[in-house]
Amino acid sequence: MELSDIKPAPGAKKNRRRVGRGIGSGLGKTAGRGHKGQRARAGGYHKVGFEGGQMPLQRRLPKRGFLAVLIVKAAEVRSGDLARVPGEAIDLDGLKKAGLVATDATRAKIILAGKVEKKFTVSGVAASKGAKAAIESAGGSVAAIETPQRPAKLAAKKKPAEAAAK
Repeated sequence: MELSDIKPAPGAKKNRRRVGRGIGSGLGKTAGRGHKGQRARAGGYHKVGFEGGQMPLQRRLPKRGFLAVLIVKAAEVRSGDLARVPGEAIDLDGLKKAGLVATDATRAKIILAGKVEKKFTVSGVAASKGAKAAIESAGGSVAAIETPQRPAKLAAKKKPAEAAAK
């Protein structure tokens, strides 16, 4: 076999479709554009989603939902899964490293689901009443955590309503 003998497989190479080259080509006269109308004309086309003047589908359907700017990425951790955290100290970074919390989470809360069989020292992570009791009954401790305050702008909106109630 020589380099000059190499050819593509039979049927692999097809000639491009040449439109508007006579009746025998099968695409003569109107060249596959049909008769008259906007699409038959040179340069005659319209934007994506245009429905001939009818209200387009993307404008007929209602808008729904949004993503709040003030949203906080919070995660839940089951008390039974705490055994997967290495060591006795539990904080947000430790939960992330153990794969119990997503890496983009800004806070987490331990909920009662499963048994706590080891002594843990929880700090920087919130815990439900039941989870706190379970951790303390196993000999561990849960440090109190400050709940984040609402932004001042939202708190200011609430004040006039409270004043009216008094």
